[in-house]
Amino acid sequence: MDSISKWVDEIKNTKIDSNDREVQYNKAFKNADNLGNDTLKTKYYSELSLAFLKLRDSLFFRKANNRTLEFAKTIKDSNILAAAHWDLGLFLKRNNVTDSAFYHYREAQQLYENLGKSSNSGSMMRNMAILQSDIRDYTGSEVSGIKALEILKPLNNHKQLYNTYNHLGIVANALGEYDRALDYHQQAKLHLNKLKNKDRYVYGHLNNVGSVYKEKGDYKKAIENFKIIVDNDSLKKQASSTYAFALNNLAESRMKLNDTVGIYKQLNEALKIRNSSEDLRGLSVTYHDLADYMLLREDTVKAMGYAEKAKEYSIKSDNNKRLLKTWQLMARLEPEKAVAYTQKYVTLNDSLQQVERRERNKFARIQFETEETEAENALLAKQRQMWIGIAVGVLALAFSIFVIISQRVKNQRLKFEQQQQESNQEIFNLLLAQGEKVEEGKKSEQKRISEELHDGVLGQLLGIRLILSSLNKKNDEETIEKRAEFIGQLQGVATEVRAISHALSDAAYQKIHNFTNAIHELVDSISASAQIACSFRYDDTLDWDSLQGEAKINIYRIVQESLQNCVKHAACDTILVNFENSDEKVVILIKDDGKGFNQQKGKKGIGLKNITSRIEKIKGTFSIESELGKGTKVVLEIPLEDNQNSIKEETTPLAKGA
Repeated sequence: MDSISKWVDEIKNTKIDSNDREVQYNKAFKNADNLGNDTLKTKYYSELSLAFLKLRDSLFFRKANNRTLEFAKTIKDSNILAAAHWDLGLFLKRNNVTDSAFYHYREAQQLYENLGKSSNSGSMMRNMAILQSDIRDYTGSEVSGIKALEILKPLNNHKQLYNTYNHLGIVANALGEYDRALDYHQQAKLHLNKLKNKDRYVYGHLNNVGSVYKEKGDYKKAIENFKIIVDNDSLKKQASSTYAFALNNLAESRMKLNDTVGIYKQLNEALKIRNSSEDLRGLSVTYHDLADYMLLREDTVKAMGYAEKAKEYSIKSDNNKRLLKTWQLMARLEPEKAVAYTQKYVTLNDSLQQVERRERNKFARIQFETEETEAENALLAKQRQMWIGIAVGVLALAFSIFVIISQRVKNQRLKFEQQQQESNQEIFNLLLAQGEKVEEGKKSEQKRISEELHDGVLGQLLGIRLILSSLNKKNDEETIEKRAEFIGQLQGVATEVRAISHALSDAAYQKIHNFTNAIHELVDSISASAQIACSFRYDDTLDWDSLQGEAKINIYRIVQESLQNCVKHAACDTILVNFENSDEKVVILIKDDGKGFNQQKGKKGIGLKNITSRIEKIKGTFSIESELGKGTKVVLEIPLEDNQNSIKEETTPLAKGA
């Protein structure tokens, strides 16, 4: 993009020799052609198009603009396409190809409207209105100007609104609607006063308001407006054309009031300014007013000379409106040729009307075709909305069906979870019952030990203590023998206490665990019913009853489901169930020596889905390993941190001997 900017800057350099400039232009095009990216190429051509338009180089502008239009359409870049139509519309307007200019402004306006760029869309609509006024289609111009206002008003862009109201004022003046013209110019002034750089526009506004009063016949008010401009001498250099326009109109308005003092001087000053700026249209007006002045002075010879000049510059500047007035003036100056001048007037007027009618018809056709296209687009939009509505309806129906099916699945899931809950409650009740039995056995054992200690050991110890207390007072041979005898009895009591201790230690070490006992019973029941050798081993360094109730229920169900799968599908002879405590997690293994299966072809049935659901509930993981002919191994890993009420580990077993 830096290289693009460089070439564009080179093109804008007007100090380059004309031959060198053409070389630079061709290099710029070659550089654009060599770009591989169509987006960059389109942007480059767009910048070249605008640069050549500003330089008024018709040949290179059309070349760059055509390529911009071509590539913008190809890549569907509506922004650049609209700008290209805008540039081409301005170029054609400069060259008085009004119908084509109108078409391209219309194309740009539509594109900007679709892009949501209201400011540019309103500007294009105003440009169309100006073109309509150029062919004297003032009614159509006013309609387009009002449309531009409707687009621009919400933006509150004071410059845009000033320009649009100003144009509407000029059009209303041309229609002879002077009061409406003044209203439009008053609205323009409200927005003009809100501009930061309003000095650029204020004198043009005064000229336009003065022109309305002049056409209305209120010459005093016209003079008031023109005089404000003429009294500002700085405008002679800063805005000479504005100054000359005001000076010329001031002189004309004064003549209408028969105030001829200094008129000739004012008109000649205006003539000098317009000559220096080569304002051909302005010269035609000033020469016409000089002819009027000389007619007022009854100097028909000079008046005719000025009239001839007015005719010459009217033809050169294509100012047909002024030429018609000049033919009328010349008919008055030379009555003997009045018929000839009148015939020229009629011929030109009829010709202009035909041209204007033809141009209006072209504009109307462009408008009609555009409106027809818009109507077709609106119909397509309605059809698209209809299809969208149908699609939405189908989607809504599909969604409703999906919701119904989902609700049914949800109900089934709830029913299944309810059944699971009932099963879990059943297991929980079994565990409670088992716990009650264990508690009953514990109490019975406590009672037996209590009786043993009370009736046996404590009685003997009490008797020996009393006897020894009496013997401690004597030291004879007989007493010493008796003491030795009772010490022997104390050793017998110690032996009896040791025997009770051994019995208690064995009971503690080999205590019955509620949860592991439930698993043991499950394994034994499967083994007995299926006539398969089932074995259960567990790591006694972990208190398995310390697992949370939900964890125990889900582990029980998973083991149960796995054992049933072994019986139904494995055709095995042996099954091993192993519970292991490993690194803060429980590892459960269910292994068989059956036929195995191909894991890639294996189907995931309800049983496996249930295992997955249960293992997720306790934040565990599980895996299945199986090969044909080598059996199947299910491994569960369950974290203790999330599933244990309290840790009760025994690092060493209770002593079995003293």
